[in-house]
Amino acid sequence: MESLSLDPTDLRLLDALQHDASQTNQRLAAEVGISPPTCLRRVQRLREAGLIERQVALLSPDRLAAVLGHGLQAVVEISLDRQDAAALDAFEARVIADEAVQQCWRVSPGPDFVLVVAARDMPGYGALAQRLFTADANVRNVKAFFSLKRAKFEPRLPISSSAGAASSDS
Repeated sequence: MESLSLDPTDLRLLDALQHDASQTNQRLAAEVGISPPTCLRRVQRLREAGLIERQVALLSPDRLAAVLGHGLQAVVEISLDRQDAAALDAFEARVIADEAVQQCWRVSPGPDFVLVVAARDMPGYGALAQRLFTADANVRNVKAFFSLKRAKFEPRLPISSSAGAASSDS
């Protein structure tokens, strides 16, 4: 593992990309105040260092609902009978492979996992619960909370470019 040093320009680039990763290199460079070749080189370095995992499109669930239906989203707490490393890893591997699981968090204290899942409807959620929870003999308790309204969704990580240079392991 090599140490990666980030300067204020790197932090401004990361922050700008979190707001709009679709902008051109020229526009990004102008926003951050560097030349386009420097911008391209720095962004490539940040990707290679693993700080930028991937770029995705964020879809509007309300607008998509007009075409696909509203669907169901749920936050699900899972407690396992056995919490040894192998049991935790096995459950995690199984749930993250399922397309319906949008987020998987290993947490402590309380439940062992918190999942954010999406299903087309209640029968779809029932099939998901059977597939991921009921069929697993190690799952002790499942507590689902169904979303009535999404008040906020922000995947952006807070970055303060005024904090100066930061250091991170990559």
